[in-house]
Amino acid sequence: MASFERIRDVVSGPFSQQVIDQRVAAGWQMSSIEWRRELPDQETPSDGAYNEDIPYGLRISDDCQRLEVDPREQQALLLMMDLLVQDFSFSSIVSDLNEKGFRTREGGPWSRVSVFKMLPRLIEVGPRLFSTDDWKARRRKLSALV
Repeated sequence: MASFERIRDVVSGPFSQQVIDQRVAAGWQMSSIEWRRELPDQETPSDGAYNEDIPYGLRISDDCQRLEVDPREQQALLLMMDLLVQDFSFSSIVSDLNEKGFRTREGGPWSRVSVFKMLPRLIEVGPRLFSTDDWKARRRKLSALV
């Protein structure tokens, strides 16, 4: 079975055909385009429009029918949770995330504020993380350090 690599380009300016041509020349195939706009106060989202952000750690599946785990974002969530459980400061967590090459969904480096804003997501995903074998192994490792 073939393996695929995926990347996400965050567009910060006008989109051009040149960007598409460069990606295609490098062997990439376009798999989706996501559009967004700010709605005027009197307008409601159109039928079928998704008007909420996709939770960090998840992405739209290839068949566009469901959300699935985004492995890279999931690793960042696990690292944040791991360091919070060990009582690391937000500054230390930020340093660790950035040093290991993790970036926010917007593609920028992590900050104390961006990690703080992830706390509700960590609370939401926590029960699923705590029930995995991976987390049990992490917990045993943490217990051995104490």
